[in-house]
Amino acid sequence: MSPTNGYFIVSLDFELFWGLFDVKKISDYEKNLLNVRKVIPRLLDLADSYDVKLSFAAIGFLFAKNKEELLDSFPDLKPTYENSTFNPYKLIDNVGKNEEDDPFHYANSLIKLIQARESHEIASHTFSHYYVNESGQTLEQFDADLKAAVSIANKNNISLSSIVFPRNQINTDYLEICKKYGITCYRGTEKHWMFNTQNTKTLSSPAHKAFRLLDAYFNLSGYNTYKIPEVKNDSGIINIPSSKFFRPYNKTLGFMEPMRISRIKKGLAYAATKKEVYHIWWHPHNFGSNIEENFNNLEEIFKYYKTLNSEFNFKSETMKGLATKIRYS
Repeated sequence: MSPTNGYFIVSLDFELFWGLFDVKKISDYEKNLLNVRKVIPRLLDLADSYDVKLSFAAIGFLFAKNKEELLDSFPDLKPTYENSTFNPYKLIDNVGKNEEDDPFHYANSLIKLIQARESHEIASHTFSHYYVNESGQTLEQFDADLKAAVSIANKNNISLSSIVFPRNQINTDYLEICKKYGITCYRGTEKHWMFNTQNTKTLSSPAHKAFRLLDAYFNLSGYNTYKIPEVKNDSGIINIPSSKFFRPYNKTLGFMEPMRISRIKKGLAYAATKKEVYHIWWHPHNFGSNIEENFNNLEEIFKYYKTLNSEFNFKSETMKGLATKIRYS
């Protein structure tokens, strides 16, 4: 593919409490989780007003309308993590009966809302927030997990084409399984060492976290853009790497917000002028606090995208859409 323009990709890890249970209690993060029901409609409206396409990578658990459907959708094989902290199935006894009763573990109505906006994509975040680099789990268990994710999506008339691996844990041995279930692309990580997710213990070290925080404000890792011809095709699955995590507004570091937004805008400008890809991501629950500040920042990014779209034909695309362009160019 010989590009005539660059691309802006936005992906969101849609997980509610299923993506946090191993690090937080609901009571620690209740406001953020409940406000996802305000954030997603507003996010869709804002994106549509600036012609920005979004890829929502949703956990399979969220598709269930009620507990009966959730239980019926479980795979035969479940992950046998050595660290049982990572096992989401241990929560099931305490999960409510439906979305109205338990807004922390169900989100079928929000998935339907996204689905109704046809310009956006619903992708996979695995069925159970599956960690492919943690000890104890197996390829066969991942196969069963992804099969369950595809099945419950199909019941909702959704065909999954893209995957975002939880905690950005990439394991190329698992890509053949993704291909088996019709996945055409995944979100890879930035090339810099501070984003290497192979060693999960190193990734969570204070030093790594400090470097990633500083990188949000200062250009330590580069813009992490890339040219279309350089996009890797692993086992027939296209790698569409992240360029930057769009961190939520931080009151303590509020005085540095202009630097953080400027860093992203410079990355977008670089991608637009060089005809490259710039890919930002975050979680809807990240916007659950400081909602106005977060949306003001995002709107500034989207406005700048429209300027680049006008000047350089810089285009917004979903992960699936970009993968399709690459595969059939």
